[in-house]
Amino acid sequence: MDNGSKEQTPTSATRRDFIKKSAVVAGAAAVGVKSAKASKYTKNWVPAPGSVLGANDRITVGHIGVGGQGFNAHMRTVANISGDGSTFHNYDHNAVQVAACDLYEGRRARAKDLMELARTTRGASDVTTEVYEDYRELIERQDIDAVFIGTVDHWHAQIAIDALESGKHVYCEKPMTRYLDEGFAVYDAVKRTGKKFQIGSQYCTEGKWHTAAQMIRDQMIGSLVLAQDSYMRNTPNGEWNYYGLEDGVTPDTMDWEKWLGPVQSRIDFNREHYHRWRKYYPYCAGILGDLLAHRVHPLLIATGNPEFPSRVVSLGNKQITDATVGAEDRSVNDNTQLLAQFPSGLQMMIVGATVNEQGLGQVIRGSEGTLYFGGGAVELRPERPFADLVDQETIENIAPGVSIPAHAADFFDAIRNDGETNGNIEVAMRAQTIISMAEMSDRLGEMMHFDEETRTISAGNGRPIEPITYGTLD
Repeated sequence: MDNGSKEQTPTSATRRDFIKKSAVVAGAAAVGVKSAKASKYTKNWVPAPGSVLGANDRITVGHIGVGGQGFNAHMRTVANISGDGSTFHNYDHNAVQVAACDLYEGRRARAKDLMELARTTRGASDVTTEVYEDYRELIERQDIDAVFIGTVDHWHAQIAIDALESGKHVYCEKPMTRYLDEGFAVYDAVKRTGKKFQIGSQYCTEGKWHTAAQMIRDQMIGSLVLAQDSYMRNTPNGEWNYYGLEDGVTPDTMDWEKWLGPVQSRIDFNREHYHRWRKYYPYCAGILGDLLAHRVHPLLIATGNPEFPSRVVSLGNKQITDATVGAEDRSVNDNTQLLAQFPSGLQMMIVGATVNEQGLGQVIRGSEGTLYFGGGAVELRPERPFADLVDQETIENIAPGVSIPAHAADFFDAIRNDGETNGNIEVAMRAQTIISMAEMSDRLGEMMHFDEETRTISAGNGRPIEPITYGTLD
C-alpha cells in the first residue's frame, strides 16, 4: 500500500552519502590558487602559474578572421598581450602565432603588428610571421598545428572543414556554422580526421557547469526535468549598432564578393552589413546564434550526458526595434524564446532579448532536487518529498569563471594530451542542432521534430521538412 512515504533504498542511501558532507571550494577564486579543501565535484581547471612546457610541445597557431573577436579575444589571448602591451592572464599556453588571414587589409596589418610584438616580447624570436588574404594559403602551411576561426558565421563551415582536412586542430567561434547541414559536414570532418575541435564559447570551460554535470551523473537530483537560462540585454539604439563603421573598409581594401561567400542574397558592397552583419539573416541566426549559443552549450554540458533534441520550438519578433530604430535596421529578432525537449524527457527553456535586461535564473530542476547557479557557485536544494534523502549543499568559488584564456588552455591541453575539449564536437553539434531548429521553427512557424539516426526534421504529423540553407528564405 502506498502511504505517501518513500522507502530508503540502498541506491538512495548511496546518493545521500555522496553529498552528506558539504564541500566548499575555499580560496580558488583567484586564478592559479588551489583549494585547501576540494569537493569531489570540483575539477581543478586552473594550471599552476609559471609552469613551462618543453620546446617540443610548443603549438604553432594561425588565425583566420581577425576582426573584433578574432583579434581581441583570439589573438590577444594566445599572445597574452592586452591593449597596452601588458599581460592579462597567467596561463602559459606555450603557443606561438605565425600567421593571420583576413579579407580586409587594415585588419591584416593590425594582426601583423600584434604577432611581431608577441614574437619579440614572448620568447618566439625563432619564428617568422605572415599575413594572408586567402585562408587556403594559411592552412596549406605544414608548420601550423591549430587554427582559430573568427570569421563571419557563413564562412565557418568551409574553413573548418578545409583546416581539418589539412591536418589542423580547430578552435571555431560560436555558432559552429550558419546552417544545420554545414554543422553535420563539420561534425563528419572532425570524426574523419580525428583532429581536436573546440567551439568558441568560453562558458563551456566555466567550472560550475562541470561540477553540476558530475552531481547529475551521480544522481544527486534524480531524473532531469527542466533546465533554464537566459541572455538578456537592453540596447535602445539597436543591438550591434555600437560597432563602428570603419572608413578604411572599401571595395578597394577588402574583397566583398569573397566575403559574401555562399550567401545567395548578393548585394553591392555595404559597410553596414560588413561591420554589423549579426543584424541580417543571410549571415547569421541573430541572437539565437550570438547570445543564446552561450547558454545552450553550458546547459548541455551540465546535464552530464548531452543529447540531441527530439523537438524544438521557438518564437520571436522585432516589434520594439522596428518602432524605435526602424524596420529597415535589421531582419533578426530582438525578443526570442526557445524550448527544447530531449529523448530522456529533459526540457530546456532559454530566453533572450536585446530590449529588456531582466533575465531568468540559472536553474536545473530534477525529480528529487534542484540546482541553482550563481557566479562560481552551485547550490543543491532537495525537493520536499525527498528532504530525508538529499541534504542541501552549496559548493562555492568554483574555478575557473568565464574565461577565454582558460577555454584556450583547455583546447591546447587537449591537443597535447590527446584529450577531449570542453566544447568538443559532440557538444557543439548538439547545440548547433538546437540553434538551427529554433531558427527554423520561428521563421517557418512550425514545431521541429528531429530524428538523430537519420538527421532529418519533420513536422508533428510526420511531414518531412527540408532544413533551411543558403537561399531558402532570402
